[in-house]
Amino acid sequence: MPTYDYRCEANDRVVEVRHAMNHRIVTWGELCDAAGIEQGDTEELTPVSRLANGGNVVKSSTLRNSAPAGCGADACCGGCPMAD
Repeated sequence: MPTYDYRCEANDRVVEVRHAMNHRIVTWGELCDAAGIEQGDTEELTPVSRLANGGNVVKSSTLRNSAPAGCGADACCGGCPMAD
């Protein structure tokens, strides 16, 4: 099952959760339930947004020497090891 990062603007937290590709989390309460964390002082209905990480099954740190699809030495996106 892929992992997704969600960000809550209200409390400036980013939380990683696993869920099916067709599932979407839209509130802080849903995110806390999915992650198994305490809600804290943030209201349950506070909106969260999914970060554009594409739903990773493998952590990017594992792929240190790999470039994203479409990225190469002659046309680098600037956000990968090829940029070094």
